[in-house]
Amino acid sequence: MARIGTRGRGGVRTDRNDLDDASFRHSGDEGGARVTSSDVPDYIAKNWAAWERWAPGFVAQGRKDWNERDLRWGVWGTAESELGLLETIKPAADVVELGSGTAAISAWLARHGAQPVAVDFSRRQLDTAYRLQLEIGPSFPLIYTNAEQISYDVESFDLAISEYGTSLWSDPRRWLPEARRLLRPNGRLIFVTNSAFLMACTPVEGGPATERLVRDSFGSMRVEFPADDTVEFHLTHGRWLKVLRAHGFELEDLIEIRPPEKATPRFEFASLEWARRWPSEEIWVARRT
Repeated sequence: MARIGTRGRGGVRTDRNDLDDASFRHSGDEGGARVTSSDVPDYIAKNWAAWERWAPGFVAQGRKDWNERDLRWGVWGTAESELGLLETIKPAADVVELGSGTAAISAWLARHGAQPVAVDFSRRQLDTAYRLQLEIGPSFPLIYTNAEQISYDVESFDLAISEYGTSLWSDPRRWLPEARRLLRPNGRLIFVTNSAFLMACTPVEGGPATERLVRDSFGSMRVEFPADDTVEFHLTHGRWLKVLRAHGFELEDLIEIRPPEKATPRFEFASLEWARRWPSEEIWVARRT
C-alpha cells in the first residue's frame, strides 16, 4: 500500500481451522508441498514472507476489530452504518473474503447471518483469526492459500470482499478472473485500496504522502518497496475500469473516502489534513456480468 505492513497485508482448505502445519501450501494440493519461488509468482512469495513477519504486530488491532459492534472499513475506519455497502446482502449469503488478515470482516458478516469464508496466504494471520474465533466467536472456515487460486467450485459465492488484501498484494489480472470464477451470476465484488492520487504523492522509499506528485501515473501497475521487499499493485482509474471489464465485471460505484475532521488513521499513509484535501483511499463496487 502506500502500505499496510509498515505503511501491508495461501495452503490447505481447513473448515476445521486446523492451522498447525507451518508450511505454506496451496489450497487443494494433496501433498501440501512447501511453496517456493518456482511454484508461485515472485510477488506472492515476497508478500507472504513479509506478512509472516508482520502478523504478530496485528494481533491487538485484530482483537479490537473483532470486538467492534459496527464494521469499519479502511484506513480511516469508516463505519458500515455510514457507507451501507452490505445493507442489501441477503440472509445466509455466501461470502469470500480475499486476503482476510485476521478476518474481522468475515466475523462481522457471520454475526449478521452470512456464511463467510476467510482466505489469506499468511498462516500467522489465520492463526490469530483462529484464536479470536475461540476467544470471541463466531467460527467460520479459514482457508490458507494464495487467493489467486482457491479450491472452491465455480459460482460458489454471492459476494467477494477484499479490504487492502488481495486487492493490494496480488496482480489484478490474476485475482479478478478468480473472483469472477467464484462468484455466482450477478454476484458483487467490493474491494478497498489506496487511491491513485495517494500513490502519485507517496515517496519512492515509502512513508506518508506529500503535497507533491512524485510518482508517474503511467508507469507499471506493479509498485515495489525494497525496504520491505514487498510488491503492491496500484492502478489508475482508467486501468481499473479496463481490467474490471476485461475480466467480466461492471462497475457500480466508486467511493473516494474523505475522513471526518477528527478522524484518526489506522496507518500513516497520509495526514488527516492531506486526506481531507485529496482522496487517500477508494472503495470499488462491481458486479459480475
